[in-house]
Amino acid sequence: MEGFGGLGRRLRLGMVGGGAGSFIGSSHRMAARLDDRYELVAGALSSNAERAKSSAADLGIAPERAYTDYAEMVRAEAAREDGIEVVAIITPNDLHYGPAVAFLDTGVHVICDKPLTHTMEDAIDLVGRVRRSGLVFALTHAYAGYALVRHARELACGGELGEVRLVQVEYPQQSWVDLTEEAASPRDAWRRDPARSGAGGCIADIGTHAQHLASFVTGLRLSEVCADISTFVPGGQLDDNNNILLRFDNGARGMLWASKLATGYANPLRLRVFGTKAGIEWNQEVPGELAFMPHRQPPRKILAGNADLSAAAQRVTRLKPGHPEGVIEAFANIYTEVADVISARILGREPDPLAFSFATVEDGALGMKFVEAALESSAKGSVWTDATLDL
Repeated sequence: MEGFGGLGRRLRLGMVGGGAGSFIGSSHRMAARLDDRYELVAGALSSNAERAKSSAADLGIAPERAYTDYAEMVRAEAAREDGIEVVAIITPNDLHYGPAVAFLDTGVHVICDKPLTHTMEDAIDLVGRVRRSGLVFALTHAYAGYALVRHARELACGGELGEVRLVQVEYPQQSWVDLTEEAASPRDAWRRDPARSGAGGCIADIGTHAQHLASFVTGLRLSEVCADISTFVPGGQLDDNNNILLRFDNGARGMLWASKLATGYANPLRLRVFGTKAGIEWNQEVPGELAFMPHRQPPRKILAGNADLSAAAQRVTRLKPGHPEGVIEAFANIYTEVADVISARILGREPDPLAFSFATVEDGALGMKFVEAALESSAKGSVWTDATLDL
């Protein structure tokens, strides 16, 4: 591989949020480092000034580039000749839109956690801003970065499954089984606070991952949803379990289950797609295996790293067969693809078309529409509700 994507240096990366003790912050940093395409040079890592400074020091960020809020960071970095070129926004949902707008306005590319924004209105506005800016905006739906998810997409979109008829996707976790609002961890309390999370709880946090995976692999868009949204946790203000029927734009039908109350389950995001020729099944907890089930033929197991995988899968594979790659590698594929596109633009080259596999601002808006439509459907007694969005 050409060093640094042909740029001859690392991209200058800044980070908003994700300071000391942040699991997702450390995941972003590991992903950015894995292929050595970024250098973290600046950050507003916490809303707490002392924690922001100490977190920056721990990460080797120079004191003068350790900021106490994102607005200060925007101004200072824009004034530097060596200011950041891309920023990662790793904050609660209500603090995605403001930083994204501010950095886009100063010509900085954006990598943002999902869901896209706090409200549908902000999501639509952000789509327009990104399009007008011409900058790269990536949403970190990292599960789409797995090599076998990319291969599954090639099978589905390349006609190997035939016409897709059925899509089943589930994302069950046990993280809120023994939760009460009084006993909840203060660090994660924002996920259950409508003022911070937005109107969706579980559905925004992990349901959007399931929705994106289903559309990413099949190439289909949702047209309608019929949802039963539940809140079981005593005192809970937001949903913790979702059962949703899906209709896709080609007429296919589906089901989506997202839950924080699935006792015994850690993180088994699972997708099944059934077409007229074959079916496929993939489980995030066993990411190096993809079941391929041709009609009236013996099923076979497709393994990551094999030489006969699609170019899309080979491009994001680092290890030989039998050496498992996991979620950090999948996360890193998103970061590296963003770096490929940004570096190509700096060099005046056309990026590899396969580099455009990361989720975009438009994907984020579609995820927000999915949440809005599902909540509306449930509130009206689980009626079919339009989930389309004209972008």
